[in-house]
Amino acid sequence: SLPSTYPFTFRKLAGCTLFITGASRGIGKAIALKAAKDGANIVIAAKTAEPHPTLPGTIYTAAEEIEAAGGKALPCVVNVREEEQIISAVEKAVKTFGGIDILVNNASAISLTGTLETATKKVNLMMDVNVRGTYLTSKACLPHLRKSKNPHILNLSPPMNLNPMWFKNHCAYTISKYGMSMCVLGMAEEFRGEVAVNALWPKTAIHTAAMDMLGGAGIEKQCRKTDILADAAYCILTKPKSFTGNFIIDEVLLREEGVKDFDVYAIAPGHPLIPDFFLDVEIDTTAMKQKGYALKEEKTESAPAKPSGPVAETFRVIQGAMTEENVRSTQGIFQFELSGDGGGTWYIDLKNKGGSTGFGKPPGTADVVMSMSSADFVKMFTGKLKPTMAFMSGRLRIKGNMALAMKLEKLLTQLNSKL
Repeated sequence: SLPSTYPFTFRKLAGCTLFITGASRGIGKAIALKAAKDGANIVIAAKTAEPHPTLPGTIYTAAEEIEAAGGKALPCVVNVREEEQIISAVEKAVKTFGGIDILVNNASAISLTGTLETATKKVNLMMDVNVRGTYLTSKACLPHLRKSKNPHILNLSPPMNLNPMWFKNHCAYTISKYGMSMCVLGMAEEFRGEVAVNALWPKTAIHTAAMDMLGGAGIEKQCRKTDILADAAYCILTKPKSFTGNFIIDEVLLREEGVKDFDVYAIAPGHPLIPDFFLDVEIDTTAMKQKGYALKEEKTESAPAKPSGPVAETFRVIQGAMTEENVRSTQGIFQFELSGDGGGTWYIDLKNKGGSTGFGKPPGTADVVMSMSSADFVKMFTGKLKPTMAFMSGRLRIKGNMALAMKLEKLLTQLNSKL
């Protein structure tokens, strides 16, 4: 229940066998390393056997780290979309370590796209990995978990918040993550008294390779380290099996356990953190459903964002700040559908000639369409509101090329000094 640097007096997971999906990197590996310090056995059930061109780590490099930390490792090539690979790894785990005490369903796929923009293969991937993979891995492990003295299943999935804002921008992804949570709801009741089944979710964004991909360079300053989830998971997995059916938020649990200093988990202590998906953030989310939301926000501003002025002035300054290098490096047309004062359709053309901005439809087909309030638009282009924060809190809707949308965030960093 204390930060991962703290020398635990009791090695509570010594000799326990953990089967962790997606444990070759990120959150899965952090949970594995935490347990390894107690002398646990770790089954690394993940896809990456050969080095990935852009992602760090393989099941074998993770195994080396786990053994260096004091645990025993069994690397297994497992794509959770393939039931035969799951069953084979479970059998190998039982043969090697004599059983399975803990299952961590960590493997997950993500695509933050709207219904019409989500390719069928992406829908299949998210449903297969997140829902079906979690269900089938649980099913394969349960006969062995039932033989353990203190068995646990832990799914990395959120509390089921039915606020429509969590569905409208990425319906397929939300369905798939809530499917993992429904496994917790059902299996906790089905195996009550035999196996503990719980869900764990971070309060803030966690710095992983996936977050780098979604948020681009610099996003890590707004994130916490994977250590916070490893410490929270350790707390859950060392509780008795009567602790079941819970949807746990990492920070909430750790505060209850006595942790006071959360700066140790920050990538950049003191820097504002992005709240994670599916958790209603401190802003008034009920007001966000109302048509007057943009006006409400403007009234509560202590002073106008200087030197932003109205939307038209912001676009004028953007035009003046553009360079040929911006156009050459971005190669995208951005359309903005703005509500509130100064709203309507606007565009930024960073594809043609020296670039241009204006009111109305863009000169070519938009690669990215962004919908938001005019108040938030001005904040976003003057550095008062991070695009990632706006997107994750439902204040910004993005359609089209997500990679180009991320490029725009990098460009904003360069432009902010001129806006």
